[in-house]
Amino acid sequence: MTNLPDSAHPFRIGTRGSPLALAQAHETRDRLSRAFDLPEDAFRIVVIKTTGDRVLDRPLKEIGGKGLFTKEIEEAMLAGEIDIAVHSMKDMPVEQPEGLTLDCYLPREDARDAFVSHNGGSLAGLAPGTRVGTSSLRRKAQLLNRRPDLEVVEFRGNVQTRLKKLEDGVAACTFLAMAGLNRLGMSHVASSAIEPEEMLPAVAQGAIGIERRENDGRATDMLAEIHDTLTGQRLATERAFLAALDGSCETPIAGLAEIDGDSLTLRGEILRTDGSEAIADSRSGPVADGPAMGRDLARDLLARAGEGFFDWK
Repeated sequence: MTNLPDSAHPFRIGTRGSPLALAQAHETRDRLSRAFDLPEDAFRIVVIKTTGDRVLDRPLKEIGGKGLFTKEIEEAMLAGEIDIAVHSMKDMPVEQPEGLTLDCYLPREDARDAFVSHNGGSLAGLAPGTRVGTSSLRRKAQLLNRRPDLEVVEFRGNVQTRLKKLEDGVAACTFLAMAGLNRLGMSHVASSAIEPEEMLPAVAQGAIGIERRENDGRATDMLAEIHDTLTGQRLATERAFLAALDGSCETPIAGLAEIDGDSLTLRGEILRTDGSEAIADSRSGPVADGPAMGRDLARDLLARAGEGFFDWK
């Protein structure tokens, strides 16, 4: 293709500034570099601080939810200050601002949650009354549904911040995404990986998505070379499920699509915010029917939940 970037006119990759966000941006740069045989200086990583990164002393639901990790980055892209944006897909709203599109995904990492404790052990082995730190409504609701005898405390921040809070004794244990630990070369931090049968992960957990302007032909062509079709099929299913549930940071929702050959299986779960009730089910069928299965499963779970199921408690 023509008009490839070079050191004088680098391809600008927008990202948040945490170590994990930077690792994801570097992975994107490296994949593009290999795909087009370009030197590293043909790319520039542009760090953009988001509201979600700045406000760490309050739960996300109090300051606006998932869009707080993307708003400033998307504004920079619409203003032409960056060419693409690299996101953790579990942070992404299901709709993009007008003029932007999200249709490139890198190969998905381990989608499971990690149980992290300086004392080792497992979730099942925790003593009653143990303090568990998490800022995720999903993880909190799942935990209290399975172990209502535990105490949950607010635990926001990046991976390093949360590990420091553990060291400081704010909580005895916490949860992180296995994907993030793997990408940071920190898989040893996990005391154990939690199987989906025990704790179903967040929709799109472990996946990196790359957003671009709809009318940017160069970015479109470049990203097409690094898109992972299998991950795209799984996320199309999971995000259709999430969209039909109108999911946000204020609703405890879990979902995981897995593909075996031409067959796809989607598991989904919704929970009351206090963990007092969980409703789960699954769908299986051809990969091409994934989004339709996601919407169908969402409608079924909502019908079984009834009005007011997600009301804050």
